[in-house]
Amino acid sequence: MLPYPQIDPVALALGPLKIHWYGLMYLIGIGGAWLMASRRLNRFDPTWSREKLSDLVFWLSMGVIVGGRLGYVLFYDLHAYLANPALIFEVWKGGMSFHGGFIGVMLAALWFGKRNNKSFFELMDFVAPLVPIGLGAGRIGNFINAELWGKATDVPWAMVFPPFSDPAQLPRHPSQLYQFALEGVALFLILWLYSRKPRPTMAVSGMFALFYGIFRFIVEFVRVPDAQLGYIAFGWLTMGQLLCVPMIAAGVFLIWLAYNRKPTAKAAV
Repeated sequence: MLPYPQIDPVALALGPLKIHWYGLMYLIGIGGAWLMASRRLNRFDPTWSREKLSDLVFWLSMGVIVGGRLGYVLFYDLHAYLANPALIFEVWKGGMSFHGGFIGVMLAALWFGKRNNKSFFELMDFVAPLVPIGLGAGRIGNFINAELWGKATDVPWAMVFPPFSDPAQLPRHPSQLYQFALEGVALFLILWLYSRKPRPTMAVSGMFALFYGIFRFIVEFVRVPDAQLGYIAFGWLTMGQLLCVPMIAAGVFLIWLAYNRKPTAKAAV
């Protein structure tokens, strides 16, 4: 069994102002995405300035934050937030939904594309390889917050999370680290390497949807579902898995469509 590193969720306290690691992980994810995007900007559109790229990253970040929070409220704990709407603004305590954030990003990309003469999938293909940076950083934030841990296990790398998080004090799968490795590192490598060569429009987006859906679906088998929801279907399917099914299907369809439609679309980056 591995010891859980006791990391204070508050990275810096300046009087009443507290800066949480969870929030810093979002800044790291957004900043890292901007840096990687700037390296590929000329390949995407040589006429775009760094300022326009910053605008894109800003609006997509707003989509992540607003969509992620509202997605969690709607998909995972609507009753609690209806009873106390003020909880919606306590984002430093966690409670973000990837699928809600993904919808927020898509809406932001659709809006930004129309204003800047770019198609929806042109932008999504450009953005998709950058998303795992934020996903990986977010999972590290979950780990520091000692939340979203896995099921009890006797594997050698099991961890006992703090009592405030897990009163049962059982050795558990560090599922946050599994998701960091798969949704962050592995997904980044797959998409970054795949998108280095010209691909038909929609192919990179399809690869993102397919592999994220597969990775998340797999990890959910060892991750404890949200207590207020439990298992949604068949006694073993979680909300996260149900939301990943249409992503996997959409990913397969987009890849098929990208390589089979005619005429071939402009290469994505």
